[in-house]
Amino acid sequence: MSAIAVDEELTRAAGSREAYEPSSPVAEFGASEPLRLDAGIDLAPFRIAYNTYGELNADKSNAILICHALTMDHYPASPSPTTGKPGWWSPLIGEGKPIDTTKFFVICSNVIGGCGGSTGPASLDAASGDPFGLNLPVITVRDMVRAQKMLVERFGIDTLFAVVGGSMGGMQVLEWTVSYPDKVFAAVPIATGARHSAQNIAFHEIGRQAVMADPEWHGGRYFQKGKRPTKGLAVARMTAHVTYLSEMALHRKFGRNLQDRDTFGYGFDADFQIESYLRHQGSTFVDRFDANSYLYLTRAMDYFDIAADFQGLLANAFQGSKTRFCLISFSSDWLFPTAESREIVHALNAAAASVSFVEVETDKGHDAFLLDEPDFYRAMDGFLSSAARARGLCE
Repeated sequence: MSAIAVDEELTRAAGSREAYEPSSPVAEFGASEPLRLDAGIDLAPFRIAYNTYGELNADKSNAILICHALTMDHYPASPSPTTGKPGWWSPLIGEGKPIDTTKFFVICSNVIGGCGGSTGPASLDAASGDPFGLNLPVITVRDMVRAQKMLVERFGIDTLFAVVGGSMGGMQVLEWTVSYPDKVFAAVPIATGARHSAQNIAFHEIGRQAVMADPEWHGGRYFQKGKRPTKGLAVARMTAHVTYLSEMALHRKFGRNLQDRDTFGYGFDADFQIESYLRHQGSTFVDRFDANSYLYLTRAMDYFDIAADFQGLLANAFQGSKTRFCLISFSSDWLFPTAESREIVHALNAAAASVSFVEVETDKGHDAFLLDEPDFYRAMDGFLSSAARARGLCE
């Protein structure tokens, strides 16, 4: 397939050229600055797409790194160029908000392996001119954090004031505190766990198999074939989206209500509102996300296990940590239940680390960290304000 045809297919697939020509700033790392991956391979050259908000202060002590979740991007507080929708954390980031951009310099980067402009399977391989596809080495959460550290260092920042993120973003936060404990003053892991559970791995595997079973996947070389595995990716998204909600939220929103009809259709169209909702979630997702990136990022989450390098003892991972932690969970989250946050809190207590913990009562499930939850906002505001005073950033 010609480079022009690949270009046209990428544009059609994502609704933009964001995967390889992002609208945001991009940090380029050449052959002399390889990213050493857990897979034992040096990735070079590579790049990181990112956005910043606010101003870095004179001593570069007010930087907050935002780590995004699985299907999010590096536009937490500005409109997405792909969808046009507001930033996914706009209620949290901005002037006068919990992450106050008049006080803090905020950085958010697209993770390595993603499809928003950082090097990922949809990026063009300079050697071939084609998208990497499955030729990209497997990426881990630790690899994502290594790349973020290289980006942070480009700004001349020695120590981050805070690292904040939910779900897969929370995994990155925890990895930062373990891999670079002297580089993080405060950490806010949200709706996350110290390892991916067997149940979560199982859901991810169902999604990956749905993608790979799509006849348009072509072994990951669908761009070169002028195809896209939209049906498989849509099913993967539908399955995953159920895990982001709660039974209470599903009942409150949909119950057994019928969709645009008064009686059953006695067929396999979307009789129920919940069926129509999930089909919509799947069909819109494929317009903004790359199928191979979905494989890579879910696999990265599956491999995540903070305790694995510490004889399986989570407390050992945090020994000697000077970071201030605030863990936040949500009562109806069954993807990363509160018990998993408590396990991290207990490990931090055993390591004599500074830690606070908040469980937010809500029926919104795992996705609560992306929704309007005043108690969550207050917890974030209170912790960051207190940490800022301890850091000497506030009078």
